[in-house]
Amino acid sequence: MTQIVTADIGGTHARFALATLDGLRVVDLGEPVMLKCAEYASLQTAWEAFGAIIGQPLPRAAAIALATPIRGEVLKMTNNPWVIRPALVREKLGVDRFTLINDFGAIGHAVQHCSDDGFTHLCGPPGALPGNGVTTIIGPGTGLGVAFVVRTGGDYRVIECEGGHVDYAPLDSIEDAILARLRRQFTRVSVERVCSGPGLVAIYETLASIEGRAIASMDDKLLWQLALSGEDSLATAAFDRFCLSLGAVTGDFALAQGAGAVVIAGGLGQRIAGKLSQSGFQERFLAKGRFQRMMETIPVKLIEHPQPGLFGAAAAFAQENAA
Repeated sequence: MTQIVTADIGGTHARFALATLDGLRVVDLGEPVMLKCAEYASLQTAWEAFGAIIGQPLPRAAAIALATPIRGEVLKMTNNPWVIRPALVREKLGVDRFTLINDFGAIGHAVQHCSDDGFTHLCGPPGALPGNGVTTIIGPGTGLGVAFVVRTGGDYRVIECEGGHVDYAPLDSIEDAILARLRRQFTRVSVERVCSGPGLVAIYETLASIEGRAIASMDDKLLWQLALSGEDSLATAAFDRFCLSLGAVTGDFALAQGAGAVVIAGGLGQRIAGKLSQSGFQERFLAKGRFQRMMETIPVKLIEHPQPGLFGAAAAFAQENAA
């Protein structure tokens, strides 16, 4: 048995836990500790805070999932000001062995290692994830994470990517207006600008402008509360539009990656799961012209694991350090 620290560092929160490994299996994941990234200067200070909170020396091995590409000598978080230098991880964190992985790469490992009952069916044909082929993973949160898992026989490989930064493609006049509004703020508009937590604000403000309403300034957290509670009809309309766009984008990635299945992840994905099946998500997911019949054969599921980033990062460490 091996004990490690597993961490999942996103744009808003840093999550830490102790994980116990037995060969390639994660046999135990301890109680997670969630810290706000904005309250800490760096990964090192958040790491030290985790150690203080649990009140014991930390293992000298770590699996760290980061919401940024794992490339180069300096890793700059996409939606978080922290900077990580891989060459200094051992010294800064006091570890002998470590694995760095993209946050949605970690989700890919979690998808591979979760049992069939670790998923909720959203749409498409029922049944387990296919044993062979590609599973697309997409997850809205502070940003839009994308990855995919390739299964071949009993083996698998996780492919990390930055699909959330491909170009946003509007499909009707309302989405044309959303794009035009965002283009005034950003030179280039990616799908993450729409299909993410903060993206709801841009949609809401566009709908308010279309109706000639005064645009009330509010943060995305409050807007999501209003949208999901039904207290504000315009916020609810913005959420409906969000689901349409997410369905279209998810279908695009399934097509591009040759997926036989799709898994929705991300903190926001879990939060809206109960409403996705009642929205226009499936309609837009399927609406791929000559390939609609093929899209109808693709199951779409939600991963239910409460901490897939922590679980998946630990599984990635186990795979990387297998004897």
